[in-house]
Amino acid sequence: MDRVAKDGAFAQGAIVIALATLLYLYLLFPILIIAPMSFGNRVELVFPPAHYSLDLYRDYFGSQDWLLVTYRSARIAVLASMIAMLAGVPGAYALARTEFPGKRILVLFIMSPMLVPLVVISLGLYLYYLRISLSGTVTGLVLAHAMYSVPFVVLTVRAGIEQLDERLERAAVIMGARYFRVFREVVLPQLSPSLVSAALFAFLMSFDEVVIAWFITGPTTMTLPVKMYSSIRWESAPVLAAIATILTVLSIVISLVGVALTRSRAAPK
Repeated sequence: MDRVAKDGAFAQGAIVIALATLLYLYLLFPILIIAPMSFGNRVELVFPPAHYSLDLYRDYFGSQDWLLVTYRSARIAVLASMIAMLAGVPGAYALARTEFPGKRILVLFIMSPMLVPLVVISLGLYLYYLRISLSGTVTGLVLAHAMYSVPFVVLTVRAGIEQLDERLERAAVIMGARYFRVFREVVLPQLSPSLVSAALFAFLMSFDEVVIAWFITGPTTMTLPVKMYSSIRWESAPVLAAIATILTVLSIVISLVGVALTRSRAAPK
């Protein structure tokens, strides 16, 4: 009986692994197509390319327009991630360490940007920004991206806080330290892997976000994803393959760094 049970468990595990592998291959398929195409020619997007070259990458790094929107997207992402961290880290600590009436409702409210469709959020922001004259401004875009990133910061940091030893914080309070000092000198140093992971993911989410930006950006605040989407609709420039490959590599690197930091935090000391 034990052997039959083990064989059944092994078969189920093999099926799960096979299905997961097929799903990952399906998700990676566009990347496997775009990456080789980025080494093609300037005339058309062809897979596989007849001749391999770095022409599309030269076009991107030699284009002032593309570099300008890339720099703008990076600047907006940095500012948005900073605001998201300033709001999300204390919020995550409060949610992890305190109990109060209505906590579940507050958590649901904080996580609402993850639950509400982006189109609904974007339309609401567009109409609201028109009334307060923030539509088409960098400030409006930074605040919108920060709002969108806060739930992910809260989830990442809260997971790290829940793995900390709360007795250290209680000991510091008993010895006379105020809560702000405990948070600054006891909690934050232990949370450095989670903080870096949260900041990286917040940056990546803002840098890659296109739906919200499409609704509220203007000609002078266009981000890289919005410009890419516009180019796809109107011209299908081959340089988009190179840009998409660069963004994919950036996303993979940031994700790997985040996973490495998470594992280092979870590793026994």
